[in-house]
Amino acid sequence: MSAKDIFHEAVKRGLQKEGWVITHDPLVVKFAKDKMSVDLGAEKILAAERGTEKIAVEIKSFLGDSELFEYHAALGQFLNYRLALRLREPERVLFLAVPVSTYRSLFSRDFAQISVQEYQVKLIVYDPKVEVIVQWQS
Repeated sequence: MSAKDIFHEAVKRGLQKEGWVITHDPLVVKFAKDKMSVDLGAEKILAAERGTEKIAVEIKSFLGDSELFEYHAALGQFLNYRLALRLREPERVLFLAVPVSTYRSLFSRDFAQISVQEYQVKLIVYDPKVEVIVQWQS
């Protein structure tokens, strides 16, 4: 099992402030001999007619030397997790959680914007200092 991201607890608390119930920490997805650990699984009860919304969240800090290099790695991980979830828990929607500073610097650039659109990456933008979700981008 991989180590928790430095901002793991901040994102977790931010989701809880928005009414999400953390159901898995981590969310383990098994596929044949492979086992993957997505950082968080959560659910939120919606209006009675709609039932429960389930999400999985992969948290990234982007604290290394190259945001773009870290995004390449995060994107590959995100795509593999999304595939595994589609096969094992198709009702669960995967989000990539990124800090607001990275969203402003990296995700404002053309390549990242095109990549997010092309690969249909759903983002949660969080502020690790005040432990809140700033934006949901689907």
